[in-house]
Amino acid sequence: MAIQLPIVFVERMRELLGEEFAAFLASYEEPRYAGIRMNALKIGEAAFREWIPYELRPIPWCETGYYVDEGIKPGKHPYYHAGLYYIQEPSAMAPVELLQVASGDRVLDLCAAPGGKSTQIAGKLQGTGVLVTNDVHAERTKALAKNIELSGVRNAVVLNESPERIAKFFPHFFDKILIDAPCSGEGMFRKDEDMARLWEPDWTLKYAGMQREILSSAAAMLAPGGRIVYSTCTFAPEENEMMIAEFLLSHPEFQVIPLARDSGIAPGRPDWLGRQENGQAFPLDVARQTAGCGRLWPHQAAGEGHFFAVLERIEGRERLIKAEKTINITEEDEVQTSTRGRRTPRPVRRSRHAAGAQDGSDRHQVNEQDVLESWYGFAREQLAASLTGEPLLYGGNVYLSPLTKERLNGLKVVRPGWYVGTAKSGRFIPGHPLATALRIEEAVRVLNLSGEADEAVRYLKGETLAVEAERIQCREGVGLKGYTLVAVDGYALGWSKWQDGLLKNEYPAGWRWT
Repeated sequence: MAIQLPIVFVERMRELLGEEFAAFLASYEEPRYAGIRMNALKIGEAAFREWIPYELRPIPWCETGYYVDEGIKPGKHPYYHAGLYYIQEPSAMAPVELLQVASGDRVLDLCAAPGGKSTQIAGKLQGTGVLVTNDVHAERTKALAKNIELSGVRNAVVLNESPERIAKFFPHFFDKILIDAPCSGEGMFRKDEDMARLWEPDWTLKYAGMQREILSSAAAMLAPGGRIVYSTCTFAPEENEMMIAEFLLSHPEFQVIPLARDSGIAPGRPDWLGRQENGQAFPLDVARQTAGCGRLWPHQAAGEGHFFAVLERIEGRERLIKAEKTINITEEDEVQTSTRGRRTPRPVRRSRHAAGAQDGSDRHQVNEQDVLESWYGFAREQLAASLTGEPLLYGGNVYLSPLTKERLNGLKVVRPGWYVGTAKSGRFIPGHPLATALRIEEAVRVLNLSGEADEAVRYLKGETLAVEAERIQCREGVGLKGYTLVAVDGYALGWSKWQDGLLKNEYPAGWRWT
């Protein structure tokens, strides 16, 4: 066997699986599975199948997921940089499907970095509702924010907070909560041999403590009738069935929603529950519910090992009214303010947290009314669409947010919304995330490059291109002077400026093709 599995792990799985153990162990000799997931915010299924130059095999538990050959390197294609797909391990696509996100939902991805599941949620929201995506590790939120921006998400707020603090600001606020819990990672040994090498037997108990606290915080944030999906990529019952059984005992207002078995997801294992810390057996009704959880086994399905539980709050709303009044939740918490609207923006108060500071941002006091007017002027002249969201200002940076600034004050905010640009010295400089989330019909100037030519790669490398004026598609009455949206086969890549036959490249250095 190429992978050196920890002896303690092997013996425990031998005891748990019994007759299945031989097939389980043999799965580590099988190749890993690679997948990509279509970004439904940018492209539909028919166009995706037409444009993507790879053999695509559907993943049974994800309607937008496809197996691809591991050696093709889909990150080395302009379509990846246009955000048309996300590279993701196939089993990791299942939790969001189980969340059943609907249009207009308020959704929280609590342990979100690097952002794959958040972008999957955004594709289901289709720009409606609210997506709050969070990770407790500050360094990891950089990748999270970048993937949100690359995927063209307009209605997301990125936080760097503990679940306990988020719960204080958002009691019973979210319709759907995803917990892709930190875990001992046993299900990823085939995918990442370093995890097998570094694994320690006490990890199970260490992570179980974290998971218990995260679930408790999530329960405090879920609205009546809402849904939590709890998932791990480990096999240990202490982090899976036992964790759910403990949660049900301490939260009788929740129940497990049994999973369908038609996509390769195996049932939970109530026979692995063992006993509670006080030595008592779990009640029969609780044990039975854990059978409604699900597992993806590497010897039964084409993916790595995962566990899932769908939890729904079944209590009535009456018990929560008092809690909601303490933070004055109103319909105004979700705002849809058009950039082309002529209303006077309300005063913007500064937060003590410098939320979403971009490189080169003005940290000095600015005239916020001038910043807003600069943004509105840019939107009128350079965009062909009305964009929605609450304009939030942090220095000279402008964001369009699905939440009010009052709602975010006091939290560690990485991105308070869709970053559209920065006002400097009377000029508005559009942000790269504005470009990546635009459709080509929303820009007044577009240069469309071919994915089969080398121009798109050269643009992504930051090179200056020679481009004839006739290739710039301008709206009627619009000249060549100004920002041009560069696209590949009709899908946005970034900004540029054309002058005298040359295309000045505005693609940011930190995003370039390497």
